[in-house]
Amino acid sequence: MAIIEILLPKMGESVAEATITNLLVEPGSSVEADEAIVEIATDKVDSEVPAPEDGVLVEWLIAEGDVVPVGAAIAKYEVGGEVDESAPAPTVESAPVAEPAVEPVLEVEAPKPEPAPEVIAAVTAPLESSPERTGPSGRFYSPLVRSIAQEEGISMDELESISGSGSEGRVTKKDILAYLANRGGAPVAAASKPAKAEPKPAQTPTYNVSTTSHEPHPAFKSVSGGYDIIEMDRMRKLISKHMVDSVHTSPHVTSFVEADVTAMVQWRNKNKNAFFEKYGEKLTFTPILAEAIIKAIGDFPGVNASVDGDNIVIHKAIHLGMAAALPNGNLIVPVIKHADQYNLQGLARQVNDLANRARQGKLGPDDIAGGTYTMSNVGTFGNVMGTPIINQPQVGIIALGAIRKRPAVIETPEGDVIGIRHMMFLSHSYDHRVVDGMLGGSFVRRVADYLESFSIDRALEG
Repeated sequence: MAIIEILLPKMGESVAEATITNLLVEPGSSVEADEAIVEIATDKVDSEVPAPEDGVLVEWLIAEGDVVPVGAAIAKYEVGGEVDESAPAPTVESAPVAEPAVEPVLEVEAPKPEPAPEVIAAVTAPLESSPERTGPSGRFYSPLVRSIAQEEGISMDELESISGSGSEGRVTKKDILAYLANRGGAPVAAASKPAKAEPKPAQTPTYNVSTTSHEPHPAFKSVSGGYDIIEMDRMRKLISKHMVDSVHTSPHVTSFVEADVTAMVQWRNKNKNAFFEKYGEKLTFTPILAEAIIKAIGDFPGVNASVDGDNIVIHKAIHLGMAAALPNGNLIVPVIKHADQYNLQGLARQVNDLANRARQGKLGPDDIAGGTYTMSNVGTFGNVMGTPIINQPQVGIIALGAIRKRPAVIETPEGDVIGIRHMMFLSHSYDHRVVDGMLGGSFVRRVADYLESFSIDRALEG
C-alpha cells in the first residue's frame, strides 16, 4: 500500500499557520476516511483535520503545541493499510543527542557573579537521557525543550518548576532560555547524575541569550491593595497581535456621521412579528444595517479593497464580516459571503446563523475567512460610537453606534420643528494609504443616507 504525507490544509485567505492542539490518533492506529486525526487552532477558530481515506497513521511529523505553516507535512499515512496485530505497540523514542564533552556555555550579556563550583557541576552535568515528553503534572514538553534540558542538565523536577508561556502553560524555547539566563546565580535542583571528571573533547551547542529580550518583567506592584493576574488565553494573544499589526500596517483615519433612523426603527418594530411568522427568522437591526452598508459599497467600491504591495486590489464580490462578541469576552468575525446577492430575508438568515454558531463555538475556518469589508455593532454594548481597528488585509471597517431617542430638528414644509427622533452615530475607520478622506467620508455618509431614506411603508420581501 502507498504511504503518503498528510499536509496541513489551507484554511482560508490570509491564514498562513496553525497551532497543533491535540493529536487524536496514536501512530499505528487504523483510521477511517474523514475521521478526525488532529485538532488545530488558527487565528480565531478551532477545527480538525480528517483522514483522506481508510488506512493507518504511520507516524506523526509534528507534536502538540507546534506552530505549523499551511502546506507542511504533519503525518505519514498508509492508504488502505491494516494494523499489524503481531507487531509491538509503537513507542516514541527520544532523538539521539550527542553526549557533550565540552560543557555547554551560556552566554549572557549582563555579567553575573561566578557561582560556586558545586553549582557549576550541577548546571553543566548532562542528563543520561532527555526528560519525558509528558511530566508528572501532565504538561507536554516539545523535542526542542527536552533537548535543551538534557544538554543543560535540567532534571524533570526542575523542568516542571519552570513557568511556561505557551498553550496550556507549556514551556517554550524562550521560557527555558530565559530560565537558564537566571539559573547560574541561584541554587538549582541536583542533576540526576554527577558531572564526569574527564569529558571527551567535542563541540556542543552554545545558547546566546540577551538579558534585554528574555529577562522576565519585574513583578507588578500595586500601591492600592490586592490584584489579580490573568494569563491571556490563545485567542486573546492572537487578537492582541493582530490589533497591533493592523495599527502598525495601516494609518487609521475615522470619519463620523449621525443618522436619523426613526423610519427604520418604526418599520422594524411594526414588522418583526410578521417577519418571524413568515420566514422563521428573528428580525434584528443588524441585517437592515448590513443592507445599507452593502448598497453603499456598491456605490463606492474603493472601500471594498485590500493592499498588495504597491497595488490596490478592488474586490468585485462583497464578503461582509460582522464582528461578534463571544461568551468568554473574545471577538470573532464571521463572514457573509457574497452578501450583495441576498435580500433582507437572506441577510437575516445569514446573520442569525453565523451569530448562533459563533456563540456555540461551531464556526469553521471558512466561516471567518475571505472578508473584504467589516461592520462592528458597538451599539450592542450601549456605546454611542467607536473607532474600530481595521481587520487586515481590508482597508475599512464601520462601527454602528447605539440607537437612542433624542430631540432633533425636523425640516417640514411648514418650517423647522423639534421632535423626538431615533438617532445613531456611524464611525468609519479606513486605511489612509489608499482611502482618502473624500472616499472614506462619502461612503459613511451614503450609508446614513440609505438608512434615513428607509420607507415606513416597505413591504416584507418574498
